[in-house]
Amino acid sequence: MKAIAKACATGEIPAEVALVVSNKVDAAGVEWAQEQCLSCRILPHRDFADREAHDQAIVAELRAAGVDWVCLAGYMRLLSPYFVAAYESRILNIHPSLLPAFPGLNAQAQALKYGVRVTGCTVHIVDKELDHGPIVEQAVVSVENGDRVGDLESRLIKIEHRTYVSALRRLLSNRWRLDGRRLVFKAEKIE
Repeated sequence: MKAIAKACATGEIPAEVALVVSNKVDAAGVEWAQEQCLSCRILPHRDFADREAHDQAIVAELRAAGVDWVCLAGYMRLLSPYFVAAYESRILNIHPSLLPAFPGLNAQAQALKYGVRVTGCTVHIVDKELDHGPIVEQAVVSVENGDRVGDLESRLIKIEHRTYVSALRRLLSNRWRLDGRRLVFKAEKIE
């Protein structure tokens, strides 16, 4: 979230952060966003009857703020079909693996257990399935002998920030379309 907000503030991403939403009162990103004078809403999911009611409240806040795109950054809850439909093909997520490998939680531990030589991160458009939507951009890191989960996490976080910013800039600055699951960028830039 910080990398995206900073890139928007400098013009690297041709957008502005309209709203930061969290389901956790103590989320570190919320405190930082408030320090940056970004508009924030905290909607604890436990205050709602179910996932869809929570997502309806979030979507209402996003619409009230005029949000066009949703970037998930540290949001660790599955989105309901209602949420996905409300922002169809306009929700981005980043996952710490080269999807479709190692979806879900503990991707670095999964990679180490499997014995891969490389791993990385994937920015993808969110669909109704977990860590499944069309891939926008991926970046790779080597898995070194003796690596532990923390070693991979520290190398991955550096490329995750750059990759998420790059993917969002690309989506907002270039014409693109979906061809099945494949995201196809056209050569021309949006003027």
